[in-house]
Amino acid sequence: MRILQGIAVSPGVAIGEAVVIDNQGYRIPHRFISRSAIDTELERLAKAFVSVGRQIENSRDEISEELGEQYGAIFSAHLQMLRDPKIESDIVHLIKQRHYSAEYSVSQVLSKYIKVFENLSNVYMRERANDVRDIERRLINTLLGNRREALSNLETPVVILAHNLTPSETANLDREKVLGFVTEVGGPGGHTAIVAEALEIPAVVGTGQFLSDVTVGDLIIIDGDQGRVIVQPDDETILRYQHEVEEHRSLATRLEALSGLPAETTDKQHIALYANIEFPHEAEACVRRGAEGIGLYRTEFLYLGQDEEPSEEDHYRVYSQVVKDMEGAPVVIRTLDLGADKLLGENPEDPEQNPFLGLRSIRLSLRNIPLFRTQLRAILRASVLGEIHVMFPLVSTLQELRQAKMLLSDIMEDLEEEGVPFDRGIKIGMMVEVPSSVIMLEQFAKEVDFISIGTNDLVQYTLAVDRSNKEVAGLYNNSDPAVLRLIEMSISKATAAGIKVTLCGQMGGNPIYAMLLIGLGLRSLSITPSAIPEVKKVCRSVSIAQCEEIASRVREMENAREIKQFLREELRKVVPELLL
Repeated sequence: MRILQGIAVSPGVAIGEAVVIDNQGYRIPHRFISRSAIDTELERLAKAFVSVGRQIENSRDEISEELGEQYGAIFSAHLQMLRDPKIESDIVHLIKQRHYSAEYSVSQVLSKYIKVFENLSNVYMRERANDVRDIERRLINTLLGNRREALSNLETPVVILAHNLTPSETANLDREKVLGFVTEVGGPGGHTAIVAEALEIPAVVGTGQFLSDVTVGDLIIIDGDQGRVIVQPDDETILRYQHEVEEHRSLATRLEALSGLPAETTDKQHIALYANIEFPHEAEACVRRGAEGIGLYRTEFLYLGQDEEPSEEDHYRVYSQVVKDMEGAPVVIRTLDLGADKLLGENPEDPEQNPFLGLRSIRLSLRNIPLFRTQLRAILRASVLGEIHVMFPLVSTLQELRQAKMLLSDIMEDLEEEGVPFDRGIKIGMMVEVPSSVIMLEQFAKEVDFISIGTNDLVQYTLAVDRSNKEVAGLYNNSDPAVLRLIEMSISKATAAGIKVTLCGQMGGNPIYAMLLIGLGLRSLSITPSAIPEVKKVCRSVSIAQCEEIASRVREMENAREIKQFLREELRKVVPELLL
């Protein structure tokens, strides 16, 4: 049994067999073949051995000519390993007797040899593990035809282990087959993490390198609550986590009873709970879990993994569907919040050195007016179908906000001239995600109808932490006193200006922070649909006075660890079952 520690980004527990995606993005298949296909599979294997033998011979000859025969001898050793009859016979045995595919048989046999070498005491012999790994990769890539196997074609429920998954790859995962996923890189608050939470798939990221130590088919436990990944767990650990899964299911069933009840404190103060969504189909879950509306509709999915920009009709169609599914409840549509590097999978020739500080979000939209106009026209057209609000992301200056509002006004005039109906009084809001917008909030508040505090980016920019960099991910902390002070300032300034304030970052969906945020004066949260029942339970279990006392205590604390531990203890006093 091996335990890895990563960063928990999507809650829940998943237990299943591993499907491995290596650093080059190739899936090592785990599939069985029929008895009638055995001869075909053996023929594929034989051809792969011949092909890889030629590849190694060519490498040997080229290196020998360029650097000398002593370097070419490295590949001669590879060739000797490849032609070891024991290796090939072991692989053939798995194909014939267990009906494994050639790729999976290669992975099983060579992974076993790799582990044998790695466990040897002789340093020179331990290093031979990399030679075997190179042969394994050559054989599998040859058998796959150098193609990446689609994750959308999984046949049985599995957990995905990968170096990295892009947001579009995550969005296309089959929720019926993918129980959870783990990646070597990544951090909290990134798009991949957000998509995983939207899909309600347990996920852990930023574990560091581990793929070379895992074999396809290994049993894996993903603990999306604690950020733990357990490879080949023992029986006791399996039983413990199976019990935890049952406890979570039991809790979820009990919390379902709250769906029709308001999020109201014990002293009758209403806390508005809205939902964050990434995909149109999530609207149904929002209604089912008792959301009062959608406080953040992320529209990036329309662009991710696409070869062409979505048309105005593409936008209008999905917005219309969401408004219809929400049955009259308000829907806040946030305009495009992506960087230029993520837009339509582009790979710019001169990539930005610091993309989080570069051309992204509202900056990108204002630089690409035709793209921005397309989205704003669709939002305005859909606004007559229900209560739609528009929100601009990552606003850092008054000039940006005014430019966006001016463009919106121009489009309104165009639609009027065309005779296209829209809501002239559509409410306009902005995300508060950078310190500059908090500092200038009195001025911003004069020009918007509402604000939404985006804690994912606010933490990143306040603490100067790249949330996707595993080297500093431990510094990314919602409970840092500096972050909490900015949140309180935002709530206070918006309330004083008489405009609505909502918090829509991942922090809001963690029940640990619910009492603190209420104590700081927040009365509106927008969170993932799956988090609504737990947060509602907290709201219905406390009074405003209790929450204000907690906030008062936190103001006196100086570090994030102390604050988080205190909040956990306070939650345990009120709703202990939420800390399973």
